[in-house]
Amino acid sequence: MNTLVKITLSVALILSIAVPFIAFMIGEKTKGRYKKALAGNVVMFFGVMIVATVLFLSGNAYAASETAASSATGFGYLAAALSVGLACVGGGIAVSAAASAALGAISEDGSILGKSLIFVGLAEGVCLYGLVVAFMILGRL
Repeated sequence: MNTLVKITLSVALILSIAVPFIAFMIGEKTKGRYKKALAGNVVMFFGVMIVATVLFLSGNAYAASETAASSATGFGYLAAALSVGLACVGGGIAVSAAASAALGAISEDGSILGKSLIFVGLAEGVCLYGLVVAFMILGRL
């Protein structure tokens, strides 16, 4: 795949998002126009993605010499990334709930600041546990 085709596909993807958005912003902003712009965006974007997939995957495929080792290593990296990512998403959800409740409780009674910070810290600890698990996984690779 040459560079010109890659640049053209990148520009087409950007335009498939920008053109319906610009068309919606220029006209009157109604619910019907929004739905049409969104439908146009989806059709254009996925149309370009299908064309890009056909063009990019039409070449020849060659097998690697060490497929099993590289596959296991790849899954190990994927597991490490997922452990950190999902732990941080869960920790973020927990901190958002705990911190908002802690702020409300502190506004009622300022003497419970220390107790509320403990619960927020426990929620943040989930992210650290995900990071520790990722280091353990990477250490085994």
